[in-house]
Amino acid sequence: MKKKDLDYFRDYLNDLLQELLGQAEETVTEMATSKENFPDPTDRASLEADRNFMLRIRDRESKLIKKVKNALERIDNGTFGICETCGEDISIERLKARPVTTQCIDCKMKQEAMEKALGI
Repeated sequence: MKKKDLDYFRDYLNDLLQELLGQAEETVTEMATSKENFPDPTDRASLEADRNFMLRIRDRESKLIKKVKNALERIDNGTFGICETCGEDISIERLKARPVTTQCIDCKMKQEAMEKALGI
């Protein structure tokens, strides 16, 4: 992969990481400072449902943060853009669509077909 491509992905991933970390910090701050008291149980239930939804989103983002950090490590150690399954280059188009990917499109499709066949 060309240096300019690696620089592009490094910058993109670093920006994404900062955005995700900022959102996580904002959520923690909001949850720690909000002390709403609702006399109506329905309002309270609605608030709890919203909080649970937000926590599920943040959990997914937490997993994405780990993937972003791993992608940055792969850039640093020279393995970014190389399929972990077959060792071939991952296309730039795929990396632009999913920069945290570790598999080329062919290997990913085979993996998904296998998971579907096994019911995973």
